[in-house]
Amino acid sequence: MSTTNKLLTEHNAKVVLQDFLNALNTEDFNLARQQLHDDLYFKGVMGERNGADIYIADMEKMKFKYDIKKVFTDGEEVCLWYDINMGGKTIFCAGWYQLDDEKIKSIQVIFDPRPIL
Repeated sequence: MSTTNKLLTEHNAKVVLQDFLNALNTEDFNLARQQLHDDLYFKGVMGERNGADIYIADMEKMKFKYDIKKVFTDGEEVCLWYDINMGGKTIFCAGWYQLDDEKIKSIQVIFDPRPIL
């Protein structure tokens, strides 16, 4: 992949992810869903989800708010450090988002769950 193509791919991946998180923050779950592959795989500290519709249904219930601190890109992979508001508690998280054809294909999230247990 040429340097120009890699930079364009990374830029597009970052934009898709920012659009996705902005949609979640504004509770535009239809727009958020459009950024996901149908067969999205999510793995987090509290469990796993298979399928974009199942994931979005969970997000509609939880209504998390994301405050992005740092974005790292590598091709179609984006990693974030962010604060997330979970039920009145702010938790520092790291997320690894893998994209395919400019849609989010998998999400892996890590954080210390003790404040919400």
